[in-house]
Parts: sequence; C-alpha cells; structure tokens
Amino acid sequence: MTIALITGGSRGLGRNTALHLARKGVDIVLTYNNNRAAADDVVADLRAIGIKAAALPLDVSKAATFAAFAEVLAETLKTLGHDALDFLLNNAGTGTHASFAETTEEQFDQMVDIHLKSTFFLTQRLLPLLRDGGRVVNTSSGLARFSLPGYAAYGAMKGGIETLTRYMARELGPRGISVNVIAPGAIETDFGGGAVRDNAQLNSFVASVTAMGRVGQPDDIGAAVASLLTAEANWMTGQRLEVSGGMYL
Repeated sequence: MTIALITGGSRGLGRNTALHLARKGVDIVLTYNNNRAAADDVVADLRAIGIKAAALPLDVSKAATFAAFAEVLAETLKTLGHDALDFLLNNAGTGTHASFAETTEEQFDQMVDIHLKSTFFLTQRLLPLLRDGGRVVNTSSGLARFSLPGYAAYGAMKGGIETLTRYMARELGPRGISVNVIAPGAIETDFGGGAVRDNAQLNSFVASVTAMGRVGQPDDIGAAVASLLTAEANWMTGQRLEVSGGMYL
C-alpha cells in the first residue's frame, strides 16, 4: 500500500484529488487550516472507499510550525501502518486579487508565505519522511504562463514554484524522487470566493478563451494529479503540466 500527504485536502482540488487517489487504493493524510468538520467529512468519505485516512491541522503560512507538524505526521503514518510517505502534493493555498499598483506589502508577503515559502520549507522538512523513489507534485497555475490584471502577486508566486520545482527535481533525483508541477486553469471551486463557479459572465468569458470550450471542473484536476502520482512515469521529473483545457493557447 502507498500513502499520500495532501496539504489543503479538506476542500476544492485537494479534496477531489484525495478521492481520486483513494479510488486507486492510496491511503491519505490530508491537512486543513481551520475547518475541522470539513476535514472529518473528507476522511469519512475516504474511509468509505476502503482506505486508511487521517486529517491533521496545518497552517502552511507558518513555517515555524513545520518541525512540530513533521513529528505528528511521523506518528500518524505509523498509526496508519506506514513507515514513510510515497507521495506529497503541495496543494494548500489561497488567492489575492489586486492590481499591481494597489497590491500591499502585506498581501504580497502573505502570498510568499502561503505558496512559495511553504512549498520550499515544508517539503524540506518532510524529506526524512519521504520514501526514496517517491513523488512530489507542486501546484502552480495557468496564471504563471498567461497574465490577467489583478493577479501579479499570485502569478509571481506560482512562477517561483515552477522554478523551484526544477531545482527540487535536480537535487532530489539521486534519491529517485521525481518532482513535477501541475498548473490548473480556471476551475469551478470556491477558490477566490467561487467567482469562476458563480459568476455567469466570468464563466462564459473563461469558456470563450479555452480551446475545449468550457471552464474546468474539480474532477479534471483531481484525476490528472492522481494519474501523475500513480502512473508509471518514474522517468518524468522537473516538468510543468498545465491542465487548463487549452486556456489562452
């Protein structure tokens, strides 16, 4: 049996990926920030599929807590019958929307902590728990390739994660650990207040600039990430895979 850690697994794309991995027989540890009830619901859904699952609290914006989290994770893995992680999905995150001219230093620093710094230092802290031959998937965005007004800080963090992914792949390669980055397009989730899902005008606009003629669904991303983690793709590392339906081609 294999096991994955999914940060931000209590909702959205993290939750969806957890369900797809569970259907492939992968045990799951997911993290949540403050909504324990939602995390418990996901764990119940995962266990109903027939795999082992647990939820742990983690605020990815607070790197000082990562050492303590790693200790709790190690004990949780033992409880679930595992001695190491096979897969790590750095998924937790939130967005900010402000023009370049109006973005505050506080907003920028928040994006650094939540996205770039957490991907760097949480993965670093978990290296002793990651099995040789394991797999890491980081999360970027289509906004690292194309530009939309209001997302300068967010897009910059995702661009940094893409560069970081290549460095991680190079340095973890000797352990047989592959590191790739997935870049979703606009998806109908509650991310960003659910604008893509709930705003009909925005939804129609995204569909109009997407080759496949619609906005993305959580299953589009969850299935892709699960396949990337579990497929026979050991020789692929340091790669960016955009799952956007061909947005802004």
